[in-house]
Order: sequence, then C-alpha cells, then structure tokens
Amino acid sequence: MNAAPANAVLTTFSTASDEQTAATELASNLLHTNLGFVLFFCSVEYDLDRLADALKSRFGDIPMSGCTSCGEITAQGYDHGSIVAIGFDTRFFTVGQRLIEQLDRFELSDAQQLTDSLFMECSDGVAGVPNTNNTFVLTLMDGLSVSEEMVLTTLNAVLGSISCFGGSAGDEYRLSGTYVYSNGRFCRDAAIVLMVSTRLDFEVLSTHHLLPQTEKLVVTDCDPDQRRVLTLNAEPAAEAYARLVGVPVEQLDDVTFACSPLAVRINGRYYARAIQRVNPDMSLSFYCAVENGIVLTAMDTGSILDDLDKKLGAIESRLGPPWLTLGCDCCLRYTQLEAEGRVHEASALLRRHGVIGFSTYGEHVDGMHLNHTFTGVVIGRKQRL
Repeated sequence: MNAAPANAVLTTFSTASDEQTAATELASNLLHTNLGFVLFFCSVEYDLDRLADALKSRFGDIPMSGCTSCGEITAQGYDHGSIVAIGFDTRFFTVGQRLIEQLDRFELSDAQQLTDSLFMECSDGVAGVPNTNNTFVLTLMDGLSVSEEMVLTTLNAVLGSISCFGGSAGDEYRLSGTYVYSNGRFCRDAAIVLMVSTRLDFEVLSTHHLLPQTEKLVVTDCDPDQRRVLTLNAEPAAEAYARLVGVPVEQLDDVTFACSPLAVRINGRYYARAIQRVNPDMSLSFYCAVENGIVLTAMDTGSILDDLDKKLGAIESRLGPPWLTLGCDCCLRYTQLEAEGRVHEASALLRRHGVIGFSTYGEHVDGMHLNHTFTGVVIGRKQRL
C-alpha cells in the first residue's frame, strides 16, 4: 500500500462572520487542480442566502454539499459561529450527491432510483464498482423534519451491505429552522445523500458512552408523528421524568436532558431517545422516534472522552494515522461536556484524532436514527492497490 499525497483530503475552517470573507478563506485553502468535491458544516448565525451566493461565487462549478449545525468541529476542536469544510481530491475520491425534497413522500421506488443512479455515477470513478470495501454513504437531513426514521429505513433497504452514516442538521438549539445545502441553495424538509467511493482505507464507526440503570419509564400515551410523549407511567411525561432524575419540572433544561438520558433496548442493545424540550402541557418532545408502549430505560453517562478515545484509537491501530475522521456528534454530548467543564479536554482529543465535523440533532447509522452518539468515518492515508 502507498500513502496518498498531502492534498488527497484537505480541511479548513473560517471564524469570519462576514459570508464573503468566510467563503474566500475556505476557497484559498481548498482550491487546487484536482479538487472534486467540498463538504461543509456551518453555523446558522450566517445569513444563509448570502453564504450560498458567496460559496457559489468562490467555488464555481465544483460540487458542494453541507448543512447547518448545532456547533462545528474544526481543526481546533469544538467551535460555534464558524464554517468548516473538507475538500476531496478526484484522484482518490468519487463523490456522487443527490438531494431529496419533500421527505414525507420518499418511497422505496425513489430510494432504488436514487441509489441506482449513484452506483452508476461512482462506477466510473477511481475506485471502480462501488462495494463494501471501497464505498460508504453519508446522509445529511433537516433536523426538524421528523422524517429521519422513515427516510433512513427506506434508503437502507436498497443500499445492501454498503455502510451508511450521517447526521441531522442543527440550529444552535433555536429549534426554528435547520437546513441542508445542495446545488447552490439551502433547503428545508430535505436531505442530502452522498455516495463516496475511494482508493483509500476507511472504517465507519458508531459509539456512545451510556450505561443502563434499573429505573424505567413506559410511554403510555404519545403522538408518534410529532415525537411527542404525553404521559409516562400514566402521568404527565415531564412530571414523571422530573421525578426520575430528581429535578423540579421548572428546572428541566438541555443540561438535564444531556446528563440524564433515556434509551430504548432493541435486540439487546440500548439506543438513546433524547428529549428536545418540555411543552406547556407537560408533554415531552423528543429528537428521535417514540411510540406507545416502548420502555425507556434511565441511562448513566459514562466518560464520553474515554469511550471515544478508545474507539478511535482501535481503528487507527488498524488503519494507521488517518487523514481525518469525519464526525457527526450529538449536540447533547457537547452539552454534557460543557456541564462537566471538559470542553477544552474534549477539543484536544478531537484534534489528536483529526476529527472534523459537526454537532447534530440526531445521528444516522445503517438505517437507524440515534441520539447521544458519535458516528463517522475514519479515512486512512494508505491506498488500496
């Protein structure tokens, strides 16, 4: 195996608040003869129309995709109010992108047509016919669409054995508008599907730091279409949850939700179901799917940093030092780290492992929509012969 040249994967970021300046800074660090695709994550503090125009002006016809975030992960670690980008070299990557609009109308036939077209596009690229060993899929989705489960399940049904991961766009906990970017514009109620074929080694990962406790809550009444739980254990949901975690209802906030999560057990594994907010009627809105009758287990928050360091270290021992790890990191993980006073320590860990990405309103992996999770792909420096 041979190592790829230094510009096989380039990363950069800008903290400039002016859209034109930020786009110019990105372009000055990414543009080169073989740049074939740019992926970015940006703060909602930017004027998105102006940012779209600036990016199109600076990058021209180079394909770009991205989304808004609940915080960015740059070469310096966790950040806010910035834009971070990754440039892929056409000599080592073939990237196909498709935009899905009107997510509630996405059907199996649409998924099959979309996937077939991406397979055809990537088959003509540097890695040859897409397969498990040379291709992964990245999904980015409107984080307030309430459509992730349906779209991801449908897409996963036609992807076969190719690994798929991603994240839901955020808006800094404003819960008012989350966007994906494609073809020069930001869109709502939409998703981006990227198929990435490469000659370089890579490994997709998903990990969380949560451990089950004995306490449980049963969803006894909910509105699954809106992910809103009305009652837990047959009492107002917010009151039941507040009692479980030992906090007055009026003090329930993002920190409580981050540090006292709930999870559902599926096939012997626990998957977090994060609370988004308390509603005036004492119901709870969730970031992930909820249904009547599911049992939610209280989870203990172990060490985010120990878990992530161990997971990434194990992959790097197999692949060698990576070009980067593209990471989709739950926003509630950052909130927990902030509450524990460990953000600087966490940023040092992210820098050490070369993580670039964003804080999400939900994580995607192989057809599932998760919370309190880190999903991503580690891209190695060695290329397959």
